[in-house]
Amino acid sequence: MAIVRQTFVYDGPGGPFEGVFAYDDEVETARPGVMVIPNVLGAKESDSVAAENLAKLGYVGFVADVYGQGKRTNFQSENPAQYMNELNADRGLLRDRLKASLDALKGFAFVDPARTAVYGYCFGGKCALDIARAGFDVLGVVSFHGVYDKPDWANASPIQAKVLVCHGWEDPIAPPDVMVALGRELSEGQADWQIHAYGTAGHAFTDKDRKGQPAVRPGVAYEERADNRSWEAGRDFLAELFG
Repeated sequence: MAIVRQTFVYDGPGGPFEGVFAYDDEVETARPGVMVIPNVLGAKESDSVAAENLAKLGYVGFVADVYGQGKRTNFQSENPAQYMNELNADRGLLRDRLKASLDALKGFAFVDPARTAVYGYCFGGKCALDIARAGFDVLGVVSFHGVYDKPDWANASPIQAKVLVCHGWEDPIAPPDVMVALGRELSEGQADWQIHAYGTAGHAFTDKDRKGQPAVRPGVAYEERADNRSWEAGRDFLAELFG
């Protein structure tokens, strides 16, 4: 196995955008593709590592860029949420950029376009859910410690993509009543959905960059058990999707 990374520039509304593919270049046949959508900061090293880990499972991983080439922040930035806030204010534009990213994944030479899925982290978890809500052609989506507010456009009905939500029970951004409302929304949309809630875990529980760092706010921290359990849940979910 020889996992390689490949930077990929693609077009879309407000682009260009710059993503990263990860795949085993010793495999010559097309295989399922999994799009990774980053958190508030945009694409970074940890997202490329996630794509590589998916490639080790036999898939093509693709780190999507919904902000635009060169538009990245960090927690030392004056406004780390700058680009996220712009898209939260225009969910239609976010939807269209997600579609452009998904098209980039499906058009990649080593990806079987009929077998794709989405992983999203934090803000990316909202994006993953919006892909299902929009009715885009993916087999399933996974939201890790996502944000659950509905967009201002109508959901597809029924929601065709299977949905897995990996949720920290102590998440202050998505408390239990918000999680329950998401379950009701998905049920109303006739989705095949499941929610895994992890006790003692809060928001950002997969974010190893926060490991050993003081919490930015209560309930926002890395949590190893939830990280490991959600990775296993996502792996099993993909195995079910792709058979």
